[in-house]
Amino acid sequence: MTTRLGDPPPAELLDEGERLSPPQLRALQRERLAATLANAYENVPHYRRAFEEAGVTPLDFRDPEDLRKFPFTTKADLRANYPFGMFAVPREQVVRIHASSGTTGKPTVVGYTKQDIDSWAALVARSIRASGGRPGMIVHVAYGYGLFTGGLGAHYGAEAMGCTVIPVSGGMTERQVQLIEDFRPEIIMVTPSYMLALLDEFRRQGVDPRKSSLKVGIFGAEPWTEAMRTQIEEAFDLHAVDIYGLSEVMGPGVANECVETKDGPHIWEDHFYPEIVNPETGEPVLDGEPGELVFTSLTKQAMPVIRYRTRDLTRLLPGTARPAFRRMQKITGRSDDMIILRGVNVFPSQVEEQILRVPHLAPHYQLVLTREGPMDAMTIAVECEPGSDAGERAAAAQALAHHVKEMIGVSAAVDVRDPGAIERSLGKARRVVDKRK
Repeated sequence: MTTRLGDPPPAELLDEGERLSPPQLRALQRERLAATLANAYENVPHYRRAFEEAGVTPLDFRDPEDLRKFPFTTKADLRANYPFGMFAVPREQVVRIHASSGTTGKPTVVGYTKQDIDSWAALVARSIRASGGRPGMIVHVAYGYGLFTGGLGAHYGAEAMGCTVIPVSGGMTERQVQLIEDFRPEIIMVTPSYMLALLDEFRRQGVDPRKSSLKVGIFGAEPWTEAMRTQIEEAFDLHAVDIYGLSEVMGPGVANECVETKDGPHIWEDHFYPEIVNPETGEPVLDGEPGELVFTSLTKQAMPVIRYRTRDLTRLLPGTARPAFRRMQKITGRSDDMIILRGVNVFPSQVEEQILRVPHLAPHYQLVLTREGPMDAMTIAVECEPGSDAGERAAAAQALAHHVKEMIGVSAAVDVRDPGAIERSLGKARRVVDKRK
């Protein structure tokens, strides 16, 4: 790449949290965990009941190791207390509400005080800075606005960073490319799958994406692979970094990769305490061992969360570019996204990695699950690249089926479709189509 944005930020740009030494961070975590547990117990009826059923009170907490005594919070708990039952402050003190789509049941609702909004903006600003952003840069926000936390979270963070914000939201793909060409933003914040849709549109318009003004892409809201990073970086000649978050914990900006290392998101541990647990037993595992990511908020006022089970699968690693903060391995799957196909665990990201190995295949795909008698079957619907002939398509289908069998351990049919045949998402990509029910 010809861009050079891989240097760490100057020390004067780092905020107070980023300057903490590891001992200072641990002391701060202990103090904030104790305050969060007390806030939840005293002000949220759900947590008072859950703590009492587990036989614990905030007085049983003295050290982060004691956190394992306290019960988990799940998405089911949030839905059971819909809409405002998880708030720890009077509703009148909540200045903003976000919510999930609710496509699989009641939406999960999250509330924020004014201080929560300010803290969130500061953490997204920290994330943009870690990604290579600097005050004065133009940020093109193509995350969806509205109840989804992505658009407004990125927007407020970019403004707090001192950037100029283009609040485009999702959709209008043709116009997005025109605005990038006209307004010349250096940073884009968007889902990786929609970035691929923008790449298609650049090429459709005959515009060279490598000559665009974009120098940093901050991608999140869905799992994406290292192979996808490489493809996006080479296509646009930019730095692609991973931002992590989820609305139940805050929104985007819970963790972020640093552009100088790009080795997994550093968790902003002055605001969120991470654990990794065995997804089946719930027992904590040691740093470095894989499992399910669990978060306890440390500074949230309106809606503290205690040991929230994210369903994201990862492991904790030592900090590098920000030594005080642990990193999480790049998430490429969720336990609730896992497909069990004839006894084999399959994640969409595993299939994506194999697609990107095969010439003449584009990274637009869906996994279609069907049932043939007593057996489950999977068809990989994937697009070919423009200009591929029938022979190349047939060879690509055969190669992909072989790679999936050899590397993942399942047999799958491959349906190579014309360019544009797979639906494009304006937000999170729909990777699995389950027709078994």
